[in-house]
Amino acid sequence: MNPAIIIAIGIAVFVLLSLLMGLKIIPQAQTMVVERLGKYHRTLNSGVTVIWPFLDKARAIPWRIGLSSQDGQKLSRVINTKWIDLREQVYDYPKQNVITKDNVNVEIDALLYFQITDPMKAVYEIANLPMAIEKLTQTALRNVLGELELDQSLTSRDTVNAKLTQILDEATDKWGVKVNRVELQDINPPKEIREQMEKQMRAERDRRAAILIAEGQKQAQILEAEGFKESAIKRAEGEAEARIKRATAEAEAVKLLKQVFGSDDTYTQYLVAMRYIDTLGEMVKGKDNKVIYMPYEATAVLSSLGGIKELLK
Repeated sequence: MNPAIIIAIGIAVFVLLSLLMGLKIIPQAQTMVVERLGKYHRTLNSGVTVIWPFLDKARAIPWRIGLSSQDGQKLSRVINTKWIDLREQVYDYPKQNVITKDNVNVEIDALLYFQITDPMKAVYEIANLPMAIEKLTQTALRNVLGELELDQSLTSRDTVNAKLTQILDEATDKWGVKVNRVELQDINPPKEIREQMEKQMRAERDRRAAILIAEGQKQAQILEAEGFKESAIKRAEGEAEARIKRATAEAEAVKLLKQVFGSDDTYTQYLVAMRYIDTLGEMVKGKDNKVIYMPYEATAVLSSLGGIKELLK
């Protein structure tokens, strides 16, 4: 075979292999940092692109992969990869101990949501991005929760999350990373502290229950007193109305009697006699009363009765 043909075939094969080696297909939401002769050259976008296989080389970046053990513990592994994921990432860190302002050792479980915005900075501005983010998050957690007491850290999670997000976002900006949010999954105080908190909560619930019962009794007494008051007022109004009616009836009776008797003296004798008889009737009331009362001035009563008899005639 002609040597020229053999050389041409070899060149063609070399060019074809070079093209195949230099052909890169970048998936959507991923990228790759390319160096030419050890120096940054460009950042590849998603799609099909070609690089020089012997001159250009993809720069590897450390990346964290989250794992879980059989007993449910959180594990992680750092690998070197040429692909840089531009989507939002989540780091689920293992629990760590933090001392609060009131010297309580609590266990914190945190989540970090971040996104790489500048792949070049993520590669060249920090040597180990996952480890740097993890250590920075742990330090920020200790600093923020160390300024709060236990009760504040338990009741102010939104404030703690916002403050941590701001601190981490400012610190990782030069690494080409955007921290979107930090979430505290769980805050676990020591067992004896939890027992004291439970006792305090039970005491608080008992106190609230006692207050509600006392308020209910107070309201019931108020309503009962108001009911007695309204009943007494109505009873007094009824008695007053009855007295008014009796007085009106007596006044009418007096008018009629005066018209019948004609003179005041006769009417007066009649009225005294009737009152005397009514009084005697009240004195001898009762089933066990066997006493007979005879007035001392019986002659006066008899004379009054005689006067009534004459009037009736």
